[in-house]
Amino acid sequence: MADMKRLSDTTVQQGEAWIGLYNQTQSNRTWHWSMPGVEFNESETNWTLGEPNDNGGVENCVFIQKNSNWRDGSCEHESYFICYDENNATDKYNLIKEKMKWPAAQEYCRERYTDLVSGLKQFQDMSQKLAVDIQSVNQDWMWVWIGLFRDSWMWSDGSNFSFRNWDLNKPGSKKCAMTELNVSGKWSSDDCIETKPFFCYDVSSMTDKVILIKESKTWEEALYYCRENYSDLVSITNRHQQRWVQERAKNASTDFVWLGLRYTCTLDFWFWVSNDVVNYTNWAQGEKTDDCGMSGAMDRGGQHQWFTKPDNNKFNFICSKC
Repeated sequence: MADMKRLSDTTVQQGEAWIGLYNQTQSNRTWHWSMPGVEFNESETNWTLGEPNDNGGVENCVFIQKNSNWRDGSCEHESYFICYDENNATDKYNLIKEKMKWPAAQEYCRERYTDLVSGLKQFQDMSQKLAVDIQSVNQDWMWVWIGLFRDSWMWSDGSNFSFRNWDLNKPGSKKCAMTELNVSGKWSSDDCIETKPFFCYDVSSMTDKVILIKESKTWEEALYYCRENYSDLVSITNRHQQRWVQERAKNASTDFVWLGLRYTCTLDFWFWVSNDVVNYTNWAQGEKTDDCGMSGAMDRGGQHQWFTKPDNNKFNFICSKC
């Protein structure tokens, strides 16, 4: 959503503009989680036996029933759904007892919370916290949407980002995606041979600001290396930076990569070595511990969350260049 706002802020034009999303073929559908940055892993699923199966036709969205197993279903079906709220420490999972189609449910969650519940970790936590609520409304015929969907759309740079911002009842049957300028920023589609303005992005302005060092060093050794050869160990102050750092982390040769995040026993708080304030966080559940001699590292795989690790562990690390 932040990227979409930047696009709308960069132009005073009205009308439509191409973005880098296009439809391959209906036979090559890929599963995604609705919440950006949460990657779908084929080895971490909770499907009912025999699912997904397109039993009722084209079934691209996922719901749960009272046993909490996943089933695919038509995105046009109206049902209850579960929203995830990353900003609420005590009440992150919300069962919405209002029937909506999957796209409308996604929009509802994004406007009022963060997104539809996404990722196996969120799903497992949600299953424990909402078990009684789900059982109370979830008869054998009742569906409850979660944030898993599949489509045949791909980004032209080959990335697997799951973010979709379709206008309701879209994308339709066309093959190339466009965004509305200075209106809602929602997406629709059109024939790829049509001519429109378009947006380009320069990857060097984003990923080239950080570099993965594939050497295993302690946190302090990594800090000195970055300061001697680049600028500093990387700081992450928003989702945008998180996304580009995690793209680098995927190529690490160690399970974790060091970040410029450290805990001070003397003052009893976490801080970025760049002196940026720790407002945005992406800690894995239970992994933020206030112990001496600890620093922050990012998981190379999974959801690329942050973990507390002893300073003397040796990992790859990511430096900022400026």
